[in-house]
Amino acid sequence: MTHATNPEIGKTLRTAGFETNYHDVGSGPGSPVLLLHGSGAGVSAWANWRGLIPVLAENFRVIAPDLVGFGYTTLPDPVRFEIFDTWIDQILAVLDELGIEKVHVVGNSFGGGLALHLATRFPERLDRIVLMGSGGVKIDFTPELDALWGYTPSVENMKTIMDIMAYDRSLVTDELAELRYRATIRPGAQEAFEQVFPEPRQRWLDAQIVADEDLAKIEHEVLILHGREDRVVPLEASQHLFDVIPNSQLHVFGKCGHWTQIEHAARFQQLVDSFLGEARVPETVQ
Repeated sequence: MTHATNPEIGKTLRTAGFETNYHDVGSGPGSPVLLLHGSGAGVSAWANWRGLIPVLAENFRVIAPDLVGFGYTTLPDPVRFEIFDTWIDQILAVLDELGIEKVHVVGNSFGGGLALHLATRFPERLDRIVLMGSGGVKIDFTPELDALWGYTPSVENMKTIMDIMAYDRSLVTDELAELRYRATIRPGAQEAFEQVFPEPRQRWLDAQIVADEDLAKIEHEVLILHGREDRVVPLEASQHLFDVIPNSQLHVFGKCGHWTQIEHAARFQQLVDSFLGEARVPETVQ
């Protein structure tokens, strides 16, 4: 299967001992935009960001990789995941191979936690940061999150976890559940997913935490987005990030679960595009 028949398959780079599948579209002045997807079953960069990529590509170069363990990126041999070193090494390898020194970053959920780790460990590689339903702060490991990370392939199980993600249950159609389910039964896909967050899973949630003293040192401009009815990552997590990160702003969507980019797509896209676009506008000299 190729990109001609499957839009989830983009270009390929050799990174840290495995092949990274990524999308590289658009152009424009200033920093490119790096999109980091979440950790749900059947996720890929394209599945997560297909609505945002064409919007941002009008004014930015957009880089959207499948993080190792997800999508169409191959697995290293031997397989071993170190939170967050495995993914940070991969992202830095992608940027270095593409000759990109600095990026804006948009991180969804697990990808948001990864963005925060990048911001605290390699601040010089980032420009502006957007966090959506972000990890990276201390939260309880809920039954909903256990259902997401403990997914086993079936259409019914996929409908269950999609129902957890969405506030608007009408989005969880049989067709969409079938599509996402089929992504999880590709050869090797479920095996890879099960190796990312094996039980006991609370330890992987805790490993994502960025200490408050490190969050307080983030000097980047940060836009924080969250659904008020999010059942995966509670709103309090983003409120905490807003309280601690100095140059941050928080936007909360009502009647919205963990799928901000889908449930409120137009406003989400407008907010992100506007926020990142501000970086291209010189500050007015007083």
